[in-house]
Amino acid sequence: MNSVVLITGASRGIGAATAALAASAGYAVCVNYRQNAAAAESVVKAIQAAGGNAVAVQADVSAESDVLRLFETCERSLGRLSALVNNAGIIERQTGIDGIDGGRLQRVFATNVFGAFICAREAVRRMAKSGGGQGGSIVNVSSGASRLGSPGEYMDYAASKGALETMTVGLAREVAPEGIRVNAVRPGFIYTDMHASGGEPGRVDRIKAALPMRRGGQPEEVARAILWLLSDEASYTTGTFVDVAGGVAFR
Repeated sequence: MNSVVLITGASRGIGAATAALAASAGYAVCVNYRQNAAAAESVVKAIQAAGGNAVAVQADVSAESDVLRLFETCERSLGRLSALVNNAGIIERQTGIDGIDGGRLQRVFATNVFGAFICAREAVRRMAKSGGGQGGSIVNVSSGASRLGSPGEYMDYAASKGALETMTVGLAREVAPEGIRVNAVRPGFIYTDMHASGGEPGRVDRIKAALPMRRGGQPEEVARAILWLLSDEASYTTGTFVDVAGGVAFR
């Protein structure tokens, strides 16, 4: 039976790179997207062209009803879920605390925190051995912002990733007896479209000279860490964080 992975926010960036790598490792891949159907279908077609199995499913993870439909469609199309990558995340334009209002906080936390919780819940319901599942693996995509705080830029985003990391530790301990491992990656300065969403598309190039490795990272480098955490090679690893940040110390 093929392993099935659901990757949220998989139409671009780290999510798309993870989808491609997962397919090459033999996973059937559910490519979730919120808006860009063409980009998601492009990811699916590339996987299929290489001989893999993938399906694109539109769902906004900030809406619980969408999450329920996403998991039901994934299972109906590909089979029993064995892995989840909580990758979907949003960021808003750079600002200090005076530019952060309640609406912005609601939007950021609805996707980055609430969506990740609901997705994890649905994954656990399907994977838990006590419910007839076969166990599985969850990887949450956090950010170095959770430790750096992103002052003057994205404190709300940083705080949402801090919440995701707390969930990672708690859930890992809760579901370990069910045969489910829960880990996280903590990317640093990676070349993705998210920086443009924040209003500074060249942010990585501005910062890279100050990084120990003197360069920004690529989505594929994060994807490799995610796939290791999903794999049996990480079978005794849970509640753990892998920094993919070119030597930046987050602790």
